[in-house]
Amino acid sequence: MIPADECLRLLTSVSVGRIAYTKRALPAVEPVRFAVDGDEIVIRVETGSTLSVTIPDTIVAFQAEHLDDETRTGWTVNVVGSAHEVTDPGDIARLRGTGPPSWALARDDQLIRIAPGIVTGRELMVAAEFPPSFRTALATPGQT
Repeated sequence: MIPADECLRLLTSVSVGRIAYTKRALPAVEPVRFAVDGDEIVIRVETGSTLSVTIPDTIVAFQAEHLDDETRTGWTVNVVGSAHEVTDPGDIARLRGTGPPSWALARDDQLIRIAPGIVTGRELMVAAEFPPSFRTALATPGQT
């Protein structure tokens, strides 16, 4: 497991993640561009889009990772937290200059901040790189 502060640091090295939310009482997942602002995640969405209407003032899950196909290593970070529209004019101006770029072609967009409640992360590696005791446990399920 990766500590929460390291998870947030890792997130600053990538710019695309996925947000999971509830859409018509069903789970939905969409890719988003994001930035880390302090200990919060900020996404930029088109005003009037499903995300802009659905996720403010709800609990969402966010996930991003870095994977290296050649070495078969990487990391993944998951965040669960409350999503809120950024409404402070100073924050909006600052984040429009330094925050995530938008994929939206529309001129009107919103910034949404995710305040983490739960942050988890883990390193990904090929089984040959696991410690010997862990490889043994993988080879003999049910035994410790």
